[in-house]
Amino acid sequence: MGKVGRISVSGPLAPFAEGFRIELQRLGYTPASRVFKINEMSRLSRWLESRGLGTGDVSTASVEAFLAGWRVNGRRAPTLKAMKPLLDWLFAQKVIGSEPPAPRQPVDDLLDEYHQWIAKRGLAARTVKRYKATARRFLAGRCQTAGLATGAEDLTGRAVTTFLLAEASRGLAPGSLQCLVGDLRSLLRFLHWKKLTPSALAESVPPVPGWKDTTVPPRLAAASVRILVDSCDRATPTGLRDFAMLLLLARLGLRAAEVARLELGDLDWRAGEFVVRGKARHEDRMPLPTDVGAALSAYLVQARPRTESRTVFLTVAAPPRPMWPTTVSQMVWRQCARAGLPPMRAHRLRHALATDLLDHGVALPEIGQILRQRDLATTASYAKVDYSALRELALPWPVVTR
Repeated sequence: MGKVGRISVSGPLAPFAEGFRIELQRLGYTPASRVFKINEMSRLSRWLESRGLGTGDVSTASVEAFLAGWRVNGRRAPTLKAMKPLLDWLFAQKVIGSEPPAPRQPVDDLLDEYHQWIAKRGLAARTVKRYKATARRFLAGRCQTAGLATGAEDLTGRAVTTFLLAEASRGLAPGSLQCLVGDLRSLLRFLHWKKLTPSALAESVPPVPGWKDTTVPPRLAAASVRILVDSCDRATPTGLRDFAMLLLLARLGLRAAEVARLELGDLDWRAGEFVVRGKARHEDRMPLPTDVGAALSAYLVQARPRTESRTVFLTVAAPPRPMWPTTVSQMVWRQCARAGLPPMRAHRLRHALATDLLDHGVALPEIGQILRQRDLATTASYAKVDYSALRELALPWPVVTR
């Protein structure tokens, strides 16, 4: 029997309890989280022992059966994902074997070819991943419902339209539907190039109606931005991290993806500059203001977990890992609730910076340079919130004299 803290681990996994505790500590789990994880290990080990099973019987199927038994009578149990740190460590220690790979299907081979085809076009890795995910959902769905091998057999424009209508019924925003149409057109061009479809079905995909610059962008006052930034609890590691991210978003107008991509090597402390990895793989050097640099320094020294990752901002939940752009936006959303402000995403702070600069008389070309926008038409959309300037363009209301 192995003892870790106050938890006794009996059964086939007992000899590995102390090693797993050390691994959890290395990954950055808090003491309370380590106790919780060791407790999961203890319960799994006792479950194996009660059924006469050993370490060689640990697999996804057996763990799912263990969790199903834990949920009897409505008891709350961890998910299979929560058990992954234990399973990964046991596999790394060669205590358990790897899961047999799922048998490959013809659709998998076709998707691999499609991945290679789009990767050669110089697209961003995130775009390639999205294209392939859409292609898998479309083709695999056809394989499942119609019993096809690749999903490309007897493909017609009607089938594509039916898929789009089903996706639209889920309540997707027009912008998301437009992206979906672009993803499908790419797949259909590939299928026609492979001669798997007799005609160029990409031309038959209906466009999603949508018009740009038809609304006035919502305005966020500078005072609200200050309230949001000041609401961070900088006495906690999470607050220090969020404060630094909010300053990058609000003071410098970075996008959520640019904050998430920031690496330690991008910070040039001596020169007071840093590198921003923007859209289309563009890299720009930007000045690092004193207050932003101080916030970054405080996070790096006092709150950032010790890890081999070179990404600046890491998750708080162990194991520490780089944040996704969506995670950055979710942080802004949660912080708005704490500050008593209407919920918003990270991009609203970029827009707020632009409108604040406009209010202080900064010209649109200069705002475009600060936001690193190559197209002045994109920056011009902020002019729609300059009500004072727009009033000067309005014609006087006609007065009828009798």
